[in-house]
Amino acid sequence: MSQASRDSLAQLHTELKATLSAGGVELGAELFAALKVIDDNGALRRSITDPTVEANRRQELIRRIFANQVSASAVTVLQSLAGARWTTEREFGDALEEMAAISAIYSAEQGGLAGLQTLTQQLLEFNRVVDASHELQRALTDQQAPVSSRGDLADNLMSADAMAPAKLLVRQAVEHPRGVKPVDLVRRFADLSAQQQRQWIADVTVARPLQQAQVDRLANTLSSTFGRQLQLNVHTDPQLIGGIRIQVGDEVIDSSVASRLNDLNTKLAG
Repeated sequence: MSQASRDSLAQLHTELKATLSAGGVELGAELFAALKVIDDNGALRRSITDPTVEANRRQELIRRIFANQVSASAVTVLQSLAGARWTTEREFGDALEEMAAISAIYSAEQGGLAGLQTLTQQLLEFNRVVDASHELQRALTDQQAPVSSRGDLADNLMSADAMAPAKLLVRQAVEHPRGVKPVDLVRRFADLSAQQQRQWIADVTVARPLQQAQVDRLANTLSSTFGRQLQLNVHTDPQLIGGIRIQVGDEVIDSSVASRLNDLNTKLAG
């Protein structure tokens, strides 16, 4: 994906997080269905990604086509995507696919870190089963077989207690892989789930080992700050000299002496 499209996608992730979180599996399924309609209709795809057409006109086209077909939340996501800039038509579809997957992943996140870990494990377990059998690989990619039959086979390969988000993502990958191998798309979905897991893990680096009481206080403080029960991974690095460095997802809190010295050196050099 081009840098311009990645920037659009990152901005939409932030703007649509509440909508995607509330919509869950149901919203994800609606967005996947809309993606198939768009992928199958070249004229529509070109119209909603044409940079020479004003954003509000592209969004109005989305409303007219999908307003009576999907929920208001799905229309909101689709219009937001249509209003953004995409380098290619394919990248619009890739972004919509990711938004649909993220909505399903947020549903698993209702179970906290454990829910995300379970989702990731179930997706990777499906791939392990398929990778171990050439017969299954052929059956899941057989273009002569009905799409629904391939999806049903995928369902049957999953464990009886498979999560609804896992079933949705696997079925999507098998029925509509969009030009890639189903297992590769499942792995992509697993990577998205793993990325979200990192929002629940605080990587803490200190100059000297912490006592358990200090670790417990830090865990409580960080969990309160971020609004979720974080898991702490504590590392010791004497090069920090003093202070602490904390990373949760992409957010970094660095109050180490080494960091402050580096900032000072940068200012002096400037």
